[in-house]
Amino acid sequence: MNVAETNTARVERILESLEIEPINSGACGGEWIPVPMGPELDSSNPADGSLIAKVQTAGPREYERVVKRALEAFEGWRMTPAPKRGEIVREIGDELRQRKADLGALVTLEMGKILAEGLGEVQEMIDIADFAVGLSRQLYGLTMHSERPGHRMYEQWHPLGVMGVVSAFNFPVAVWAWNAMIAAVCGDCVLWKPSSKTPLTAIAVQKICNRVFERHGLRGVFNLVIGEGRTVGESLIEDRRVPLVSFTGSTQAGRHVAEAVARRLGRTILELGGNNAIIVMNDANLDLALRAVVFGSVGTAGQRCTTTRRLFLQHGIAARMTEALIAAYKQVKIGNPLDETTAMGPLVSREAVSDMLRGLETIQQQGGEILYGGRHLGGNFVEPALVRAKPGLPIMSEEIFAPILYLVEFNSLENAIDQHNAVPQGLSSAMFTTNLISAETFLSHRGSDCGIANINIGTSGAEIGGAFGGEKETGGGREAGSDSWKAYMRRQTNTLNWSSDLPLAQGIKFQL
Repeated sequence: MNVAETNTARVERILESLEIEPINSGACGGEWIPVPMGPELDSSNPADGSLIAKVQTAGPREYERVVKRALEAFEGWRMTPAPKRGEIVREIGDELRQRKADLGALVTLEMGKILAEGLGEVQEMIDIADFAVGLSRQLYGLTMHSERPGHRMYEQWHPLGVMGVVSAFNFPVAVWAWNAMIAAVCGDCVLWKPSSKTPLTAIAVQKICNRVFERHGLRGVFNLVIGEGRTVGESLIEDRRVPLVSFTGSTQAGRHVAEAVARRLGRTILELGGNNAIIVMNDANLDLALRAVVFGSVGTAGQRCTTTRRLFLQHGIAARMTEALIAAYKQVKIGNPLDETTAMGPLVSREAVSDMLRGLETIQQQGGEILYGGRHLGGNFVEPALVRAKPGLPIMSEEIFAPILYLVEFNSLENAIDQHNAVPQGLSSAMFTTNLISAETFLSHRGSDCGIANINIGTSGAEIGGAFGGEKETGGGREAGSDSWKAYMRRQTNTLNWSSDLPLAQGIKFQL
């Protein structure tokens, strides 16, 4: 496949606009450390393999320096009134609005998702900033009635401290923003270790935030450390000074993070593997379902945690939907993700391509039939694959982080739900139906076992207003909207005695 070369002048303009030098320091605690001691890291364009820039990464010494700066900043930040913290977050959101075009293009350059998705990711950062501004005036605690006369009982929420964010390559900035914007209005400082595949987007975001904080005389509220997992990553998850770690990545890596943080009795927010499914009933609007399935399975080249990976088709519409999907997949334009007509860009690396190809071999060995696609097109480009599978195909319980969609037929709704839930993961799910009873069954206690369950929309593209996260091997964490903010704070129950007596609870009598 011939991939148009990335416009060199455009790359240089984007980097200059975002104030990214050809070689960048990799650690920041409100100020850039000029000569970090970690190894040099290449940031490459997955679409053509070209080098975008080099990053000098951090080592243990730089990690320690950044943590200390964050701890110092926390002392003042937590005493800043929450609405004032919200005003600063609002300014960050405004800066992101001004930089949306260039930052979105950089996401596309470094990660490989198409430009519309790169811009959408920055918009997600803006949206969560807006949400956090409103939240800064709504960190509510309850007032409870005391059983003791002359007593008042209530609860309040306090900042935790310095929280760690370990983000993944597929959403290199949005997931950080889910955590950072909420943590900031809660009074926490943030220590960010981004994916080594996407360091430049992290540097660009940190520089944008630094400008805002500097206007207010602040340093160390948001902090960036780019480094190897075995050094910087391990230091972060083992650090008792970091009471909360938010980790996005594979289930295997998430288990390690959970165990390490639990040993020191810290908290985790885990956003791990997804093996998401859509059920399409005979009565569904098939045009609606088709569009949702194609975006859900092909968007971000199948590299979303919410990617649609399994499609359950009721027998009466299975043949029509299968034909329609093959026709739609043939129309998916694959190529340079900066081209606005491209529908699917590259996988992030050659390793990802190899994983997909090995997965397709295993699928065929286990009896799956490739109906369309699955070819390697050169470089990091692949065709999205449609696979006809029988219920219980072993590999369907695994998550291959690539555009592979399994098609499985079913007869009864109960059977579809059983198959839907028969995987270890539990992130996102959807059903297409015009039948109220089917919809309510899917959303009921006996329906989807996922953290997200939708009717007549796909598995991908969650709004920030709702809590995002999943169950089972997806980790159980929640980020973004609803009351997810409570994970970033500690609850304190307060009882105030305004009487001159000292009655005990439960009617206990104690005499001296």
